[in-house]
Amino acid sequence: MNLIINISVVLLIYSSFILPAAQAQRIQTEFDVRLVAEGLQFPWGMAFMPDGNILITEKIGQLRIVTPNGRISDPIKGVPAVLVQQQGGLLDVALDPGFSKNRLIYLSYSEPEGSKASTAVARAELNNGSLEKLRVIFRQWPKTEGGVHFGSRLIFSPDGNLFITLGDRGDQMEEAQRLGNHIGKIIRIRPDGTVPSDNPFVNDPKAKPEIWSYGHRSVQGAAIHPKTGELWIHEHGPKGGDEINIPQPGKNYGWPMASYGNHYNGVPIKNEHASQGFEEPIHYWTPSIAPSGMVFYTGKQFPGWRDSLFIGALAGRHLVRLSTDNKQVLNEERLLTNTLRFRDVEQGPDDALYLLTDEENGKLLKLTPK
Repeated sequence: MNLIINISVVLLIYSSFILPAAQAQRIQTEFDVRLVAEGLQFPWGMAFMPDGNILITEKIGQLRIVTPNGRISDPIKGVPAVLVQQQGGLLDVALDPGFSKNRLIYLSYSEPEGSKASTAVARAELNNGSLEKLRVIFRQWPKTEGGVHFGSRLIFSPDGNLFITLGDRGDQMEEAQRLGNHIGKIIRIRPDGTVPSDNPFVNDPKAKPEIWSYGHRSVQGAAIHPKTGELWIHEHGPKGGDEINIPQPGKNYGWPMASYGNHYNGVPIKNEHASQGFEEPIHYWTPSIAPSGMVFYTGKQFPGWRDSLFIGALAGRHLVRLSTDNKQVLNEERLLTNTLRFRDVEQGPDDALYLLTDEENGKLLKLTPK
């Protein structure tokens, strides 16, 4: 595809705190948005391969390779069976840190079992358009009814361990506070599925040893901070209260006992986190923007955006840029407002930003300076 859309966007920077109107700043930014490919069926996650091609998952249960010039491959063979229902399907994809030598990739997906399902992660070798030696390395326990709140993002930490973000499966929200299951948790495992010896609950016989943190609702964004190496995540709130957290080992992030949103039936939730023994989010949105996808920008094409955190918005139909300092969000800038549902955002090897749109005729877009 060779279509270029020139966009001049007037942007309003929103503080993470409530500020007088006089302190809001208006700036104008010009950049190009190139349509790289279209015709993807509800694309969900992407990963850049060393040869410049892009692995993209489609929620309907297909994995494809898209070339830099927009050619979309036939579906890759050997993808595991998935439950395609509401928020369920084939979700994220990640490359093994040693992909160039071992050809290993990782997939998260809603794995069916009869009428029930849960989030699972499988790894396999990618060779000649097929997945070989596929093995499930993690299964969320227990499997439950319903098609919502599966999570799930996959991200490798600098120490080589794999973080898996999960959801509370909707009706199981109370289980997010209990350590004997994987509901509403962040998981940390080795690439082969075994448990690191320094996980926070590895010596607790009443807890699942894979748990890194708990009290989460549905986490669809994760990124490693380029300077600190820490995991940052965002999660969907209920009616309001989408959050950004920096999950620390063994810490409780409050769901469903604390939130800056309300239940869908209008019942309020206590927004006091610390007083109840929970961790406070570093940033939140009320009303919800329905965040999905997340990346820290470290490239050279946009020098003014270096170390910014980019997040796609589904309900908000825009791209969020957050200026950060240490563990604080300083300002919020909204780009491409009132346009499309952005499911994922990643930085490419060319230092451009790439976006996936959440739609039946899903698009891969590329942002470069104008």
